[in-house]
Amino acid sequence: MQTYRTHTCGELRASDVNKEVKLAGWIHRKRNLGNLCFVDLRDHYGITQCVVDSDSDLFAKIEVLRPESVIGIKGTVVMRESINKNMPTGDIEIKMSKLEVHSEAEVLPFQVAVEDDAPEEIRLKYRFLDLRKDRIHKNILLRSAVIARTREMMLQLGFTEFQTPILTASSPEGARDFLVPSRLNPGKFYALPQAPQQFKQLLMVSGFDKYFQIAPCFRDEDPRADRSPGEFYQMDMEMSFVTQDEVFDVIEKTLGKIFIEFGNGKTSDTAPFIRIPFREAMQKYGSDKPDLRNPLILQEATGLFGDSGFGVYDTLVNDGKAVKGMLVKGIADKPRSFFDKLDGYAKEEGMGGVAYIAFAAGGTKGISRMMNDVKIAEIKSAFNAQDGDAILFVIGKGMKFDKFSGRLRNKVGEELGLIDKNSFKMCWIVDFPFYEENDETGEVEFSHNPFSMPQGGMDALLNKKPLDILAYQYDFVCNGVELLSGGVRNHSPEIMYKAFELAGYGPEVVNNKFGGMINAFKFGAPPHAGSAWGIDRTIMLLLDEEVIRDVIAFPLNGKAQDLLMQAPNEATEKQLKELHIKIDKQ
Repeated sequence: MQTYRTHTCGELRASDVNKEVKLAGWIHRKRNLGNLCFVDLRDHYGITQCVVDSDSDLFAKIEVLRPESVIGIKGTVVMRESINKNMPTGDIEIKMSKLEVHSEAEVLPFQVAVEDDAPEEIRLKYRFLDLRKDRIHKNILLRSAVIARTREMMLQLGFTEFQTPILTASSPEGARDFLVPSRLNPGKFYALPQAPQQFKQLLMVSGFDKYFQIAPCFRDEDPRADRSPGEFYQMDMEMSFVTQDEVFDVIEKTLGKIFIEFGNGKTSDTAPFIRIPFREAMQKYGSDKPDLRNPLILQEATGLFGDSGFGVYDTLVNDGKAVKGMLVKGIADKPRSFFDKLDGYAKEEGMGGVAYIAFAAGGTKGISRMMNDVKIAEIKSAFNAQDGDAILFVIGKGMKFDKFSGRLRNKVGEELGLIDKNSFKMCWIVDFPFYEENDETGEVEFSHNPFSMPQGGMDALLNKKPLDILAYQYDFVCNGVELLSGGVRNHSPEIMYKAFELAGYGPEVVNNKFGGMINAFKFGAPPHAGSAWGIDRTIMLLLDEEVIRDVIAFPLNGKAQDLLMQAPNEATEKQLKELHIKIDKQ
């Protein structure tokens, strides 16, 4: 028995004319023309126009209802006099014969039918209203569709879905844990998992072959536009008896297809995706998550200076600094203010500035005035520059310099409109350094993930300098956003103990912090590898949304607060007593 509706608000078409139907939903818009009142009725599936004339006793009843009131109507499907081709139901309307008010809405804190400038704090406080907006509603539906399709593809590839614990032990994985006090174990705490890392590896040790999970992860991190504070979801996977290449194949068959299937008309790279070693990425793009939509490339240029005639750079190069150059086509005749703006940007960023040579129609400009013709020709040839082009130079040293050069590349690409906004460009970043040097202490520490296998295994740990050792670690990058991290796991206790030793940790640290996993490895562990990609960031890219909260149904705000449910909140004295906790309110 269809008590509330016979059809949804997105279902009726011209072929349904003369049918008597029931619809139910929210009043999206209402237009009173005096002799007629039109109501756009909205539900999850769409919008249907309903109409009642002033002779009907329903006219006065519907006239007083506010937008977002929930009603049920009965009526006859008729053709519209003015067809609306922008609506799937735009050929028809419902001539109302009966109206039932299910729920009257109060005055709205912001508009639902149109995008307005409501502050985000208000939108999050009334998130149930915000979710009714067409854009946000569709965002959440796309998220659901992507997850469902991902699950379908993983099952087709022979993976088994598992659920790993939410209450677990604290683990030093790079971010702060969320701690949960234990009532039954006074003074002790669980931690919410930052990732299912150890559990998924233990599943491989347990003899399961291919694991995946749409996994909730919890990290007490500061928020960013592309990172939600508190919790996020990732598509987590692990495989036994595989190499790095086999992990790449799975991701390219799943995540790679997601961008093709849900890209909404944008072009997308197809597998296999290019692989860029970490050090090459830092040199050419100034980033380990390069936006390959930007055609600009950074080039090593240190050897062109030292005796160039440009005294500032010559001195710095002789003192050990490095120079990068970037060829930019067709900007030689830009006004000096364009180059001065870039120079000012560099100084604001704490760098020395930006130098340039422009091969303009009337002769070269920039630092070329301090150089002889032979040096200018050498530089022009080294960059394969043509008349009309310009070369931008920056100088510095270390990771700070590399990262700035990457930001400069992005800035120039954006300002000149060089970035193709209608495409998805993917790559793998591989061969990460296993260790790095701490800038402050000079000590060797893990650079990425201590659980990864060093390339060369024990031999590399014994015979190579730590900073020369590479790891089987990899990231998947799309349009300058890191979506995935993973690695071939270190399944050997001996290699793991040695790897931690080189980073300054004794075996007791490994046994204490990772005892469950290292103990399991002593009873037969298969070679295994895996990865995890961020669902929230992926949906952001697919929808071209700038704020991650707009792709999450019930997000926290920038202060990690749930304004709708008013969390976090204070606990009662009874709750604290049961948990053996005292609060120092100072």
